[in-house]
Amino acid sequence: MADSTPTRRRLPAAERRRQVIAAVLELAREASPEGITTQAIANRVGLTHGALFRHFPDKESLWVEVFAWVQKELGTVLDAAFASKGDALARLERVFLEHVGLVAHFPGAPRILFHELQRPVDSPFHERVRNIIGSYRRQLLDLLGEAKRAGQLSPTLDETTAAMLFIGAVQGLVVQSTLFRSEAEMVDAARRIFPLLLDGFRGCSQ
Repeated sequence: MADSTPTRRRLPAAERRRQVIAAVLELAREASPEGITTQAIANRVGLTHGALFRHFPDKESLWVEVFAWVQKELGTVLDAAFASKGDALARLERVFLEHVGLVAHFPGAPRILFHELQRPVDSPFHERVRNIIGSYRRQLLDLLGEAKRAGQLSPTLDETTAAMLFIGAVQGLVVQSTLFRSEAEMVDAARRIFPLLLDGFRGCSQ
């Protein structure tokens, strides 16, 4: 009698690692990143615990790849938005919507990043997260400064505060989606929020 037990398809190592990273992001959507165990990751991918560690020697090496993936994806999306055509405010809106769109597609990604920043003691990834957000903030400051020079925003606008509010608005949408599992509505909400954010930036000239 033929064995009817399904066999697991053997995947190339790089593809399996990408599958594991995707599983971590899915699990981060469902629970605190701190509570994600290697067994839960293995179960989500359909691997044995031992097989998972054939692709990653330990949990820290797995998280290194997760952070590298998040950093690369976020950088690719944001760099393209910052470099796109249009005036400064049009690009600022594009950055906002593209950032929220990425979060909506991978809601676990920002939760992993901000979880690391909330640790009371620096983790191995704390500096990496600070660098990601610091680079983003510098690009926002440049774009806000460009808008001021072009007369689109008041010359008295505090760019540092504006950049903080911009990033905070994205994080607010992340919190909202976490509470209500409403990722599908995030981009529509972002389209409604950005004009209010922009009115706030312009308000100092009133």
